[in-house]
Amino acid sequence: MAIIEQPRTNVALPAGTGAPALVTPKEAKGMFARPVEPKGWRDWVFTVDHKKIGIMYGVVAFVFFIVGGLEAMLIRLQLAAPNGKVLSAEQYNQMFTMHATTMVFLFVMPMASAFANYFVPLQIGARDVAFPRINAFGLWTFVAGAIFVNLSWFLGGGADGGWFMYAPNSTKMFSPGHGVDFWAFGLQITGIASLTGAINLIVTCINMRAPGMSLFKMPIFTWMIMVVQFLLVFAMPVITVALFLLSFSRGFGGAFFDVKQGADPLLWQHLFWIFGHPEVYILVLPSFGIVSEVLPVFSRKPLFGYKFVAISGAAIGFVGWGVWAHHMFASGLGPISVLVFSMATMMIAVPTGVKIINWTLTMWGGKLRFTTAMLFAIGLIVEFTIGGLSGVTHAVAPSDTQQTDTYYIVAHFHYVLFGGAIFGLFSGFYYWWPKVFGRLLNERWGKANFWLMVIGMNLTFGPMHIVGLQGQPRRMYRYDESNVHARFWNAISTVGAFVLALGILCFIVNVVITHRSKNPAVKAPLDPWDARSLEWMTSNPPPAHNFDAIPTVHELDEFFHRKYAVDHETDEIKQIATAEQIMAEQMAHAEKDIHLPSPSYWPLVVSLSLPIIGFGVIYSHILIAVGALVTILGLFGWSMEPSVATKDDYEPPAPTDDAIKELTA
Repeated sequence: MAIIEQPRTNVALPAGTGAPALVTPKEAKGMFARPVEPKGWRDWVFTVDHKKIGIMYGVVAFVFFIVGGLEAMLIRLQLAAPNGKVLSAEQYNQMFTMHATTMVFLFVMPMASAFANYFVPLQIGARDVAFPRINAFGLWTFVAGAIFVNLSWFLGGGADGGWFMYAPNSTKMFSPGHGVDFWAFGLQITGIASLTGAINLIVTCINMRAPGMSLFKMPIFTWMIMVVQFLLVFAMPVITVALFLLSFSRGFGGAFFDVKQGADPLLWQHLFWIFGHPEVYILVLPSFGIVSEVLPVFSRKPLFGYKFVAISGAAIGFVGWGVWAHHMFASGLGPISVLVFSMATMMIAVPTGVKIINWTLTMWGGKLRFTTAMLFAIGLIVEFTIGGLSGVTHAVAPSDTQQTDTYYIVAHFHYVLFGGAIFGLFSGFYYWWPKVFGRLLNERWGKANFWLMVIGMNLTFGPMHIVGLQGQPRRMYRYDESNVHARFWNAISTVGAFVLALGILCFIVNVVITHRSKNPAVKAPLDPWDARSLEWMTSNPPPAHNFDAIPTVHELDEFFHRKYAVDHETDEIKQIATAEQIMAEQMAHAEKDIHLPSPSYWPLVVSLSLPIIGFGVIYSHILIAVGALVTILGLFGWSMEPSVATKDDYEPPAPTDDAIKELTA
């Protein structure tokens, strides 16, 4: 797409801002001419705009959040009372397997990608990601893989070996249906999406930062996303190898985990957990980044110890590679291995604790505003700390051996991922919603959303610590009436799950009410939170090209420093410009003839070829050749299309009177 060159004029600014004189509304119309993509479904399906791709990642991920939540509710209903009859043993195995798979791979990871795709280019002052068409390919590949995994429900039943899919339980002998096949190949497809997205965002962060933005002037959210992308680059090949071996064993008679032929089933556990523990930080670090953006804004203070927070994120990513075997203490690794991984598990608590301390000191002495975004950020600190403390007990090998395969592990895992990752994502929803959609979510509904989720989460997962320490195993689909403690605490957990679901429903209602409302109060101003970073230095929502002029960065929290300065006589911080004035100055110095990539349908074609290959692996090898042919043709078409659109591709839209009045008032 091309930004069509328009005559640029200047708007009225206060003295000292560096921009010339006033323009009339008629003259200002030229500033608002923007090219548009084709309307209708093609506008979204063929787009390569990182913002639309981010929105679509978010929508698809949230749909799977609902799917995973419904699966969880069926699990809780089955365990609500002794001798539950909601699910059979086979259905229960499928349900908890698909619930965990959905939440980890199809909700938290892609939702983090939604935030990363939308905000990383904005936070570093870039027009788009480094490889926009590869970005679109990543989106559609994730969608294809997610649908492929869930097709198993309709083609014989879901995967039933647990989200960890330990061998030999995942072999044909113990799981003869095709659920595991769909699971294994579907996750390989989503892994391709994660890997291409990771390379794209790494190049974007390194090569496309605005002039003057060094690594230690990047916002913490972008820092955490960059660390996560490096984790993905090294972790995804490991799980891809494991999934390939599993698929080859099931589909082509391989013996990679067959003890009779000299293989070792522990090979799968090592491969899975070498990926699986860095995966925990792949899930939570984006939320750590979100909280690190939200807390300073609503504390009216800069982030305490910015460099420590950034470096501790990188340290978590590094040390996270050395703790995987604490998932395997019960497998007979031997005392030396257990000792080493116990020490590493204790060590990783240090950089995590650094973040907790820095977040707390950021709030200390600040002028706190308890918006919904702030409440979810504080909720993450509290709930993740509880999960972290229970996690440290896994470093004590004798204790961990007793806790392994009990509900204590389930409780710990959910405090880390739900209390950590998902609370952080909801904080990001409320903080950045006005930036993405130009509307403010309702705070009353938001606080109801928060409190119901906090109460529901602790009611659901808190009791699991108790029943786990009392010996209730994981993956047990029934328990006897004589187990009084299990009866009581499982009933409490089920009530908590419904409270939690009600909290999620409040969020959905909030979104619907906000976007149907005709009340002008829901329209977001340019800078609704008095924010600090560059993404707020453009309109809500941003234009296709993000910035009229690429900003030059002089300070960490550049946007804040353009609004405020220290009065050297009184040492007080005084406002020197508003967001509207800064935006107007950007438009007054707008760049001309900005070129952006044109829409393309070839990434979608290549993505759709991958499930065809998957069906070939499972059902008919002829389909493998068909899928490979579609892949080759798609890549050929992709390589032959022009890199950018011409000026004649799109007509500029009509300017809005409201926007003109806003800048010429």
